[in-house]
Formats: sequence, structure tokens, C-alpha cells
Amino acid sequence: MSGTEAPLLRVERGDPSPEELAAATAVLLELARRAPAAEEPAPARTAAPTWHRPALTAHRAAASWRH
Repeated sequence: MSGTEAPLLRVERGDPSPEELAAATAVLLELARRAPAAEEPAPARTAAPTWHRPALTAHRAAASWRH
């Protein structure tokens, strides 16, 4: 490991054996592998609003604001 890499796991308290540390690392790596990938953000909205386009809003009744 080079001097610029951070350790993957650090023991804060206690003195685990190499086997215990290997087991804990294996469990954590497996949990990380099974975790769902972070969702990509939704694409920016590029379509213009349609409220001002009569062809797209003509299906509404003329007096629908009263209901």
C-alpha cells in the first residue's frame, strides 16, 4: 500500500486477530457489493411547459376551473 492510500478499515478499539479482521472485512465487502448502486439523478427537464399550448389543453372543458 502506498503512503497516499487511506486504509479500507481501521480498528478503533480492541485487538482483533488477523482471522477476525479478515472475517469482518469479508462481511463488510459483501454487504457493500450487495447494496444497490446509487441512482443517477433525473435528467434536467428540457420540455417547455404546455399550459400555454391550446392544442395540448383543448381536452379540458371551458368551465373546468369552476368544478
